[in-house]
Amino acid sequence: MRRYTLPVSLDRFETKLLKDLLVAITARRIAHLDMDAFFASVELLRYPQLKGKPVVVGGRRVPAPQLNAEGEYICGRLGDYVGRGVVTTSTYEARALGVFSGMGLMQSARLAPDALLLPADFEAYKHHSRLFKQAVATVVNVIEDRGIDEIYLDLTDIDEDTEPLAQRIKAAVRDATGLSCSIGISPNKLLSKICSDLDKPDGLTILQIGDLPDRIWPLPVSKVNGIGPKATRKLEQLGIATIGELAQASEQVLQQHFGTHYGQWLHQAAHGIDDRPLVIERQPKSLSRETTFERNLHVRHDRAELTRITDSLCQRVSQDLATKSFWCRTVGLKVKFADFTVVTRDVSLPQPVQSAQALRQALSECLKRVQWHDRIRLLGVRASALSDQPGVIQQNPQLGFWEAESDRKLETK
Repeated sequence: MRRYTLPVSLDRFETKLLKDLLVAITARRIAHLDMDAFFASVELLRYPQLKGKPVVVGGRRVPAPQLNAEGEYICGRLGDYVGRGVVTTSTYEARALGVFSGMGLMQSARLAPDALLLPADFEAYKHHSRLFKQAVATVVNVIEDRGIDEIYLDLTDIDEDTEPLAQRIKAAVRDATGLSCSIGISPNKLLSKICSDLDKPDGLTILQIGDLPDRIWPLPVSKVNGIGPKATRKLEQLGIATIGELAQASEQVLQQHFGTHYGQWLHQAAHGIDDRPLVIERQPKSLSRETTFERNLHVRHDRAELTRITDSLCQRVSQDLATKSFWCRTVGLKVKFADFTVVTRDVSLPQPVQSAQALRQALSECLKRVQWHDRIRLLGVRASALSDQPGVIQQNPQLGFWEAESDRKLETK
């Protein structure tokens, strides 16, 4: 069995707790596998002539590439896009120009107007996600599914050296999908997540605790999964910009500024401490669907369109619940106004529901508690308090939804 040794003196660490934790967890081999620019890479399998070019995936009503007489794909330009769509993903060539997932397409167009724009095909992404996970499962038994393009693996009990084992996993993924992935391997999930991003694309990074000072501590604190933009800004105000500076900070000071629990976690994370096990089966806390409109909608004048959109969202959430064999006790409404303010309202139900009709009826209660002050930019529906216990099938007739709301005296712009 291939296990880690502890190549660094425990005197480096400040407390007995940290020393005990280190001894307990450094025997593990945990891998984080992250597919490289996953959605974009799937598209490039379909359009191989676009490889090496800045390609952006996302937006609405984006036409698919057309093959011309010369056998070349003709794609839309990012600079020609008009709308409210966001970047789903981008190739590394587009990222070099500053275009990343989550950015607005109009904003991205200013950075890379000549980048090629493709529509998203989520069915294709789900298909390739299943393929790569099935391939990995032929090599490793203990897998934690973290989403469509990433997984954690426990390699501890596999009697094989780390590097050849990782290369065998990468080869299995490539053979099954034609795609590359990057893998980080360390004694825990926190460090492996960081490592998988250090040598993209098609990277392999193997790290031991003793490597922290040279390879992890020089990185910005934002590289730690769990330190978001707010915490990063607050740490910068304290003069802490790198993980190494965070490791040197007093735990007491961190707890004073971030609270007892999060301050303690920051201190341990900076020292590479993470004893979380892999979660083999995970039940989601909620399921949701939302959509951003092409134009801002008025709660009264656009009630027919709002009704259609609400019905569609409820139908999609209902299908998600049925697919996963879940019922929900809480239904939520999310509204983003034209001024970008966001309002959420939830209602808890006496019995679990699953049908689109029942979700829609519950939303009518949420709707009554929204103070309308502007046109609507985004609408979302969320089902939470999930269980696998069936409830009562909703037999009531559909209620007027936006129709009833439009009768209120609403002063919207």
